[in-house]
Order: sequence, then C-alpha cells, then structure tokens
Amino acid sequence: MRGILHQPICDILGCDYPVLQAGMGGVARAELAAAVSGAGGFGCLGMVREPCDLIRREIAEVRHRTDRAFGVNLIPAATDPDLFTEQLKTCKDEGIETLVFFWDVMPEAVAHANDLGMQVLYQVGSVDQACAAEAAGAVAVIAQGVEAGGHVHGTVSSLVLVQQVAAATDLPVIASGGFATGRSLVAAMALGAQGIHCGTAFLATTESFAHDLHKQRVVQAASDETVHTDAFVINWPKGAAVRVLRSEVTNLLGDRLFAHDPNTIPRHQIADEEGKPIYRWSTDSPLRSMQGDLDQLALFAGQCAGSVHSIRPAKEILQSILDEAHACIERNGMGTKLS
Repeated sequence: MRGILHQPICDILGCDYPVLQAGMGGVARAELAAAVSGAGGFGCLGMVREPCDLIRREIAEVRHRTDRAFGVNLIPAATDPDLFTEQLKTCKDEGIETLVFFWDVMPEAVAHANDLGMQVLYQVGSVDQACAAEAAGAVAVIAQGVEAGGHVHGTVSSLVLVQQVAAATDLPVIASGGFATGRSLVAAMALGAQGIHCGTAFLATTESFAHDLHKQRVVQAASDETVHTDAFVINWPKGAAVRVLRSEVTNLLGDRLFAHDPNTIPRHQIADEEGKPIYRWSTDSPLRSMQGDLDQLALFAGQCAGSVHSIRPAKEILQSILDEAHACIERNGMGTKLS
C-alpha cells in the first residue's frame, strides 16, 4: 500500500509519505519536525524572523534526533531583508536542501535560494500566486484554503482552490487548510494534489512547542469555533489575516473583524517570553516558553480542529492518517486511480 501513497513529491523531498508538517512559527521546533520526519512524513522548522543562532541550534537538534530529510520555513515578505539574507546563508551552511516560503511571492527570494543550491516550496492562497511561484522557480506549491489556521493568504476554500491550482500549474501541488485525516488526504489526491500540509493536527501533539493551554483549546474546539480576522497583526504587515479559535479577546472585536492597522494598535503587554514583552493583538501564539495571560493571545487553529480529539505523539497522528487513507482507498477501489 505504500506505493499508492508514495507520490513524486516524496522523492523531491526525501520522505516516504506525502504528509507535510506546517512550519508553524514558534510551534514547529526540532522536537516536532524530527518526530514527523522520523515517522516518514516531512517535518519543517518554523523559523520565521528567528535569529540565525536559533536556526543553527534547531537544525542541529533535528539532526541529533533523526537522519531523515526536513525543511525550514521562512517568510521573505515579512522579514527584514538583511536578516532574511543571513537566514538563507545559515540554512545553506547547515546543509538544508528544502525551504518553504509563504505570503507574497518574491521571485528574487526564490532565485537567491536556488542560487545557493536549495529548492523552494511556496505556500500560496490563489491561482495567480501559484503561477507566480512556478514562474519564479519553485519546485512545488502548497495551495492554502481559507479554512487553514494561523496566517491565511487567500479567501477561497481548499476544495475549490486545490483543483484550480492543480489545473493551472505543472508543479506538484500540496493541499493545505482543513486537512488532518486520512480521508482528507485521499480527497486532496482526488482534487489533483499529491499530498497534504497539516498544521492544526500537529500543533496538538506532545512534541509541539505550543503551550499546553493552546493544545487543550484545539482539542476542545469544534470546527465552527474559529474566527477569520486581521486583528492579530502586531509584528506583521497590515492586512495579514489569521484564523484563530474564538475567545474572550476575539469577542471584543464584535463585527469589526478586518481593517486593523498594526501601527495604531496600542501595545499592551499581557505576557512575557524570557524577558521579551508579548502584546495583546500580536501575532504571537502561546508557547511553552511564555508566561502571562496566554488565553488572550492568538490561539491559531484551522477549521479541522473539530477532527482533533486528543493530544498525541506526532508519529501516532501520522500513522492514523496513513491507516485511514489506506482503508478509504481499499473501501472505494481507488488504488489504481491514485497510484
């Protein structure tokens, strides 16, 4: 059955199964990335705007835990250009082969990574962005539907977007936004994708660097308990929408979910991370390393939270996805169609 699920993207990335763990900033550290890659998926470090010393340490820690391939997630459009250049150099020096970029497609960033000998997967939220990523030299695109948790760069559901992107580009397509089960993996393949990109499902794992409060809230949430808003925008460009769990803080927004300007939002500290102030309405989510009123932070989660029922090791999550996918393929006689 491995042959049915082993898609061309697996050979590009160096993994066994086309289940990619999202490079969630802050949450996706070495323990999680190594667990996913070690189980046959593709793990990814979320190193958005992180200092290069931390990137080096996290890469070294992943390699200490597994010899399988993994990637590093960076966001050129939301990172100081000088820091981004240093991040690329650090990744190259540390032997990283695959980068995952997100937000606005920046061809020069792809070209720079390619010149350094690294391949780029670009996460996009529209067909136009997918075509731009292909033209820029990306090796694959991650098509993110509006159901996704965390930062969301589009307005179309994954059911619609994935098949449109698959039709518009010759690149391998990975489906993102609402994918957390084996059934959703099979559905993604039926839409023309070669695999799925999972954030919420892997946030609620024992290895995730998310705070336990955040994990428990994801487990308790139903799929209709998320909010799409650009209110959590401090530290990101204006208009950067996210999907979070509904909370007392999001209730304060009333009907004004959009049109928030990070330059006019008061800085009110509600938490602390090793001496660094964390503000209400920032893009920071609760991490193990934070203290304070963490339930007021951005509790990132996608609509697939309703499919997450417990906090489990990442290996178990991945295996359950694969087992359910195999069962679904067998039950529906889809083997020859997907292989």
